[in-house]
Amino acid sequence: MAEDDVTPEQLAAIAAENDEPESVNYKPPAQKTVQEIHELDKDDESLRKYKETLLGTGIAAADPSVPNVEVTRMSLVCEGAPNPLVLDLTGDLEAFKKQHFVMKEGVEYQIKISFKVNREIVSGLKYVQQTYRKGIKIDKLDYMVGSYGPRETEYDFLTKADEAPKGMVARGNYNIKSKFTDDDKHDHLSWEWNLVIKKDWTD
Repeated sequence: MAEDDVTPEQLAAIAAENDEPESVNYKPPAQKTVQEIHELDKDDESLRKYKETLLGTGIAAADPSVPNVEVTRMSLVCEGAPNPLVLDLTGDLEAFKKQHFVMKEGVEYQIKISFKVNREIVSGLKYVQQTYRKGIKIDKLDYMVGSYGPRETEYDFLTKADEAPKGMVARGNYNIKSKFTDDDKHDHLSWEWNLVIKKDWTD
């Protein structure tokens, strides 16, 4: 069997294996601004100091023209990779559709998302990834990233370790649709990228 010569039946079987029930409905708490949180219980000295540790002393003078959440980079963290596997998400997202990462079959990897929160607390950030092969969706992963307050430096979110598929049927091209969203269903960024699973890094 040639590489990437996989039948629709085999893809359907892979999709069925990866099919997981939808997560339980979660109702997010009411959104509050950083200023409102600072104003709450302001007579409680210990609570005020604790909030300053988490949120800083006041609202950062962030540029109002930039989005509250900026997704800057996606990296595949993989020991043994000959080159860094990094997508700069501040550039031309369309260009990624014409490029691809090469990954050796069976290796362990993690996905790292780097992002900034500029003005207000954002709750229930989530990274969603759908994997397609020959136009058929074979997997969907939802990662709860969490809630974050504004700060000058970036945050990094690292998924749990996963293993790249292996074997003749697994080798080939994968199209992946990624989305960084939140409890309020704000689409902070969506992008597509391609992964090629090969027998070796340089195969």
